[in-house]
Amino acid sequence: MDGKRRLGDLLVEAGMLTPEQLEKALNEQKRSGERLGKVLTRLGYVSEKDILEVLEFQLGIPKVVVEDYQLEPEVVRLIPERLARRHMAIPVRRDGNRLLVAMADPLNLTALDDLRLATGFEIIPAIASEREIETALSRFWQSFLENQAMAGFEETAADTSAAAWDSFDLDEAAETGIEGAPAVQLVNRLIAQAVRARASDIHIEPQEGSVLVRFRVDGLLREVLRLPPGVLSSLTSRIKIMGGMDIAEKRLPQDGRFQITLERRSIDLRVSTMPTVYGEKVVLRILDKKTMLLTLDKLGFSPATKEQYESLIRSTYGMILITGPTGSGKTTTLYATLNALSSPEKNIITIEDPVEYLLPGINQVQVNPKVGLDFAAGLRAILRQDPDIIMVGEIRDRETADIAVRAATTGHLVFSTLHTNDAAGAVTRLLDMGVEPFLVNSSLIGVVAQRLVRLICPQCREPYEPAPGDAAYAFLGENIDKKFYRGRGCRQCNYTGYQGRTAIQEILVMTDEIRSLVAAKAPVTEIKKAAVAGGMVTLREDGLLKAGQGLTTVEEVIRVSMGEF
Repeated sequence: MDGKRRLGDLLVEAGMLTPEQLEKALNEQKRSGERLGKVLTRLGYVSEKDILEVLEFQLGIPKVVVEDYQLEPEVVRLIPERLARRHMAIPVRRDGNRLLVAMADPLNLTALDDLRLATGFEIIPAIASEREIETALSRFWQSFLENQAMAGFEETAADTSAAAWDSFDLDEAAETGIEGAPAVQLVNRLIAQAVRARASDIHIEPQEGSVLVRFRVDGLLREVLRLPPGVLSSLTSRIKIMGGMDIAEKRLPQDGRFQITLERRSIDLRVSTMPTVYGEKVVLRILDKKTMLLTLDKLGFSPATKEQYESLIRSTYGMILITGPTGSGKTTTLYATLNALSSPEKNIITIEDPVEYLLPGINQVQVNPKVGLDFAAGLRAILRQDPDIIMVGEIRDRETADIAVRAATTGHLVFSTLHTNDAAGAVTRLLDMGVEPFLVNSSLIGVVAQRLVRLICPQCREPYEPAPGDAAYAFLGENIDKKFYRGRGCRQCNYTGYQGRTAIQEILVMTDEIRSLVAAKAPVTEIKKAAVAGGMVTLREDGLLKAGQGLTTVEEVIRVSMGEF
């Protein structure tokens, strides 16, 4: 193998990449620190299949399918997990002093040198897809280290004194192999595995005879582990120490927060504990800035709704509401909007409960009821700070609603959220809170209702036609002749058929007709009917549009929004 040849040059020579695309990808690689192959596939210039074919046929590097090998623990452990993940490499076979290693980038000479020094073996590189390697690494190390941690628990089930760290750097712990007590190892392992699985929450639930651990991935909970009940005390104590909570208090709910470093990313975790009949239940909310801070282009807006929304947020004053149930991505939409609007000429202030991420160039205020700083009090203070744009985390009561509405009528652009089923419901909710109709009409300029639907796994997506008797068949009505898609289920998506999420939205723009209905205190059904007549694309229609494009399934549209129709 000619190790001096570079992947980018090979792809250009093969006609799969233009020099201009390579230059752009190299600049992006310098900025992100990712491997070039990952950058190229993320930018959509080439596929993993293209890269595999170039390396296999032009350089003669053997291609392997990792799952075809029976991975032996003593062989896989020759390369430390941190090093394996850094270089996306996993040993699949040992032959004397030679080690066959499946690599996503076998041209990386630095990686080959690192692996040679770490193992003391001659490294024989083979090419495999990054997805295969990531899946194999996650499964192997989760199983191995959980078994190690459980073995330690059997010997020192209550050992938490050695677990307290001044900082929670999971990278350093994995690199050095020094992870402390069994409780430390297991908590680190659970957090790392949850982050890699793209989970938003970790649930640790005491039950009769066991402790159930579940991850919420793409909006749905799935079981990942069952532990013996004896580990619960050590596990919760460790998490409480990390969250700065009282480990002696087990009768009352508590909240905490801490930060970890994993794979050179800073990740915030919010902790909530609650006493149950079998012990304390713990939920950790994972706030990964890398996945949270999206641009407007990545929020899932269809072209028509995106144009509508961008027109709304370019207003100099007025109130825009984002509505939907808990977990529908409202905060993500607001953060992406504020990022798009942020500039040195604008004073943007938020009041949130809690502040989930720190946004550069934006002044963020954390609600603190213990000292009297609630949404209403904070909003009054913000109005004395000469703001241009205000974001109120949530309108919960009439007082906050009144202040937000009056701010929107006095030259400020105000964003906030409400928990309502649809866009029209947000209008009537303000009226129900006691806001006068003339204030709603003079302040509110638009409402976005949204839900999150799971995306079909790109690895196992297939077309199909709903059959009579299916829920989708009854739901589709006149759309039944269209082609739709679903995921068969594969290892990449954990056999769910889904991977990732996107949003479906409807946008209600305040028109003269709707304002007349608000003034007359018309019911929500009439307001919605007028909005649809005026061209509003409903949640149902947006969901079916994305199902027809092969992004999601009809079943997902039914699951998140059937109650709206």
